[in-house]
Amino acid sequence: MTLNKLDQAAQDAGIALRFINAHGEPETISDATKRALLAVMETPVGKAPPLPPVQVFAARAKRQLTPQGSGSFSWQLHSEQGKSFSGEVQAGESLTLPPRLPQGYHQLTLRKGRQQWQTRIIIAPRRCYLPAPLEQGEKRWGALVQLYTLRSESNWGIGDFGDLRLMLEQIAKHGGDFVGLNPLHALYPALPEHASPYSPTSRRWLNVLYLDINQVADFQHSQDGQRWWKSAKTRKALQQVRASEFVDYSAVAELKLAALRFAWQNYQPRAAADVEFQQFIADGAEHLRYQAAFDGILAERSQQHPDEWGWANWPEGWRNALLPEVQQWCAAHEEEIQFWSWLQYLAQQQFAACWQYSQQLGMAVGLYRDLAVGVAQGSAETWQDPELYKLGASVGAPPDRLGPQGQNWALPPLDPHVMRARGYQPFIDLLRANMRDCGALRIDHVMALLRLWWIPYGESADKGAYVAYPVNDLLAILALESQRHRCMVIGEDLGTVPQEIVSLLRNSGIFSWKVLFFEQHDDGSYRQPHAYPRQSIASASTHDLPTLSGFWHADDLTLGDKLGIYARDGVLQSLQQQRVKQKQALLDALHQAGALPARSGKRADGMALSPALTLAFHRYLARTHSALLGLQPEDWLGISSPVNVPGTVNEYPNWRRKLNVTLETMFTPEVQKVLKAVNEGRKA
Repeated sequence: MTLNKLDQAAQDAGIALRFINAHGEPETISDATKRALLAVMETPVGKAPPLPPVQVFAARAKRQLTPQGSGSFSWQLHSEQGKSFSGEVQAGESLTLPPRLPQGYHQLTLRKGRQQWQTRIIIAPRRCYLPAPLEQGEKRWGALVQLYTLRSESNWGIGDFGDLRLMLEQIAKHGGDFVGLNPLHALYPALPEHASPYSPTSRRWLNVLYLDINQVADFQHSQDGQRWWKSAKTRKALQQVRASEFVDYSAVAELKLAALRFAWQNYQPRAAADVEFQQFIADGAEHLRYQAAFDGILAERSQQHPDEWGWANWPEGWRNALLPEVQQWCAAHEEEIQFWSWLQYLAQQQFAACWQYSQQLGMAVGLYRDLAVGVAQGSAETWQDPELYKLGASVGAPPDRLGPQGQNWALPPLDPHVMRARGYQPFIDLLRANMRDCGALRIDHVMALLRLWWIPYGESADKGAYVAYPVNDLLAILALESQRHRCMVIGEDLGTVPQEIVSLLRNSGIFSWKVLFFEQHDDGSYRQPHAYPRQSIASASTHDLPTLSGFWHADDLTLGDKLGIYARDGVLQSLQQQRVKQKQALLDALHQAGALPARSGKRADGMALSPALTLAFHRYLARTHSALLGLQPEDWLGISSPVNVPGTVNEYPNWRRKLNVTLETMFTPEVQKVLKAVNEGRKA
């Protein structure tokens, strides 16, 4: 079929002309959406070069390139290891790369007369890294922790890197192998109520509110800081933030930043002579400098304009990091830039120390980090690189049964054409920042490696279209960086998963996510533990779903009704009826697997989530064939309220709910009994 000009342009740009909707029916994208998305993209224009800007070769692929055009070219290849190769090639003929070229990043230069073109050559392994115990068939478990929810006798009202160290110690002591974390990405210390870890200002830097102030030596040595610390006002404020049911981000940020300013005053005279800090600044280069400048400008402006959100609301001369006004501010505020850079340095040091501790404890995975699908519209990333992030669009999801209007996540997409033109360096930098100091990386919405639902800015989610990403290239780079960092990869593949990515992920060694609540057959019965795929992580729930207690007692449905989520008639009743069936099917599955004694009740209706039933659920999960198992402390502790209710913003205090006990008192005999059963199940 011959395409019209608009459809051809959209298809060439990677915009899908149609898609299969939630009802299994084909749906066509409107011409208005195609035009809007084409206007947003940086699609290549002009005459194509003889070779593309980047060429990725996965393991065992034929390593050949074919220059386009006419005449003869000379070529020179510089390997990452410092070796050089050269030769001649005719246009249209195959250029075969040296046979022993190792995995890594190499540079090919093609010349013809005075003209020359650069192509990045990437040689990648076939699969992502896998720790030896998992490769040998062992099964491991760990705790899935939202770091901010942790309570302790020493933290400052929010879980911190000191708490993470203590959690690692306790998990290792009770037989666990890792602590899985929410995204630790940089947020907005000057506007701390913007607390979603999935809507960060940068995915390459850390959230400095996770700093354990007790570990900052320069705060301990600051006379002014210690005077402030011991004052009645500070002690009272600290007592209040520790005791609160929810994280009071504003109060926490005020306390921590005050302490860190005192620490900086003590450290600043030594900053220039600190070789490690200066190396950190050199390594971070412009990206760190503008992240620090963004934090500094935001801190300054938020005092004068507390309701202002995002750089798009700043005066026009401030809306890009490279504008003259911003450069003048940077030149006049070098010390402020150093301060915010130092906080990143401290955060990196403290997190790295947690990773090292996990290795001392003998954990094979140790820590897993979480990579969010994007950054916020008004973030430091979009401010310093507006070409890479397409601000004229937002990513989300098309309408489905749970979200009839679709979803708009207000995150601008990365432009695949710009990424490719830059030799995929932005993607490589992102992976390197998130694979350091951990044994696993969870990729949120892993389907984004294949496609993302782009919505023209200002439109509703149903007016979007799928845009393709170079999935094979991205998976190859992911495998290369995974092997280099000895960091395994977990793909969050819940929801609508396109069939074409399932085998790609499996063949790349990326772990799938299996949530107990979703593992049902067509007849409603639940998958038995032995049927879970080995290359997966199993869990009862996730941060976007109810806890075990919330699910069993349908507290999530009661809460959803209270928040007005089920506006349409009959939705709540339908979900309640479905839950009754799910609970019965789960109870039947527990009995079938022998996770619950035969003498226990056979009817779920009216049955409370007793300690015995909680133990049975954990025993069931522990027996799954999945190589990894992630357990939420909320489920050991019987907590029913969620940390996040999808579809809400101000209706519920998302990303704020803490655990109900401190780390020092969490591991009671009852919790230890659950974890003992988990250890036995994993070894069975």
